[in-house]
Amino acid sequence: MTDAAPSDRSVLRRSLLAQRQTFAATPAFQAAEHALRQALPILLDQLEPELLGVYWPLAGEFDPGVLSHPRALPFARLEPAALQYRRWDGTLPTARDECGIATSTGAVAVPDVVLVPCVGFTREGFRLGYGGGFFDRWLAQHPGVTTVGLAWSGAETRFPVEAHDRALTLILTERELIAPD
Repeated sequence: MTDAAPSDRSVLRRSLLAQRQTFAATPAFQAAEHALRQALPILLDQLEPELLGVYWPLAGEFDPGVLSHPRALPFARLEPAALQYRRWDGTLPTARDECGIATSTGAVAVPDVVLVPCVGFTREGFRLGYGGGFFDRWLAQHPGVTTVGLAWSGAETRFPVEAHDRALTLILTERELIAPD
């Protein structure tokens, strides 16, 4: 587990991303991905989402793959910084958001369950992302949404919580389901 002071969040982020890149090149990565791929549908069956917010995976992130629930992909806007979800039919996206990440051109929608990728996470349910604050802003505007952080167990860390940080409802790793208090 890695610790960070408030000014070191960017250093912690870079360290965790480097660790993830190394992990993604090992056979353990495929085993972890398989374990998470087995656990996620079971959890989603319990949560029963009407519309599931997913994400287009970046290098080393867990790829949730094909899921049987209606889905939506995020669209990030840089100015002003904002995030919205757009319904997605599951076909290969041809559009990109303003951060260059694949997204959908479907209608704007608000998912009731959202899968959130984690660069790092704490046992208390806080997530370290890529530093843009997009998910935290969206979660602040949609407090009733169930959030499931998807993370590799090796990304567990500690960092000071800042005023804008929003705790996730659950965190699912290849090893366990964490339900913060």
